[in-house]
Amino acid sequence: MGLDMYAYSIDKNGEEEQLADWRKHNRLHGWMEELWEDKGRPYEGNLDDVNGDFGSQFNCIPLELTFEDLKELQDVIDRKVMPETGGFFFGEDSFGWTDEDGKPFEEGDYFYKETDEQFIKKACQAIRDGKKVYYNSWW
Repeated sequence: MGLDMYAYSIDKNGEEEQLADWRKHNRLHGWMEELWEDKGRPYEGNLDDVNGDFGSQFNCIPLELTFEDLKELQDVIDRKVMPETGGFFFGEDSFGWTDEDGKPFEEGDYFYKETDEQFIKKACQAIRDGKKVYYNSWW
């Protein structure tokens, strides 16, 4: 069990395409939760039905992302200022990890940086192609 996260696009016909997935990238999840709060906590279901037993209701909630959101995310990545985010199932700080060889990342880098930047690129292209882009998680 743990924090599983993914992003996908949906075209006009309802076809989904996966854009990225992450495991226990708690800082990205924290940033997405703050974005959800800033957007007024949009959700078409009942928040009482969402698992909030561990301090957050931002679980299994699709969050639509715009060009502006993705631009802001890129800025946060560049400045390495995603919020430190903890949770029962979230694992260690996602900025504190090492590479596959066990070496600490260089200043400004972190384990999911390349995945995050590839996601932004794919998501921007999907929006240009007329698709909607969403982030979601399950923990």
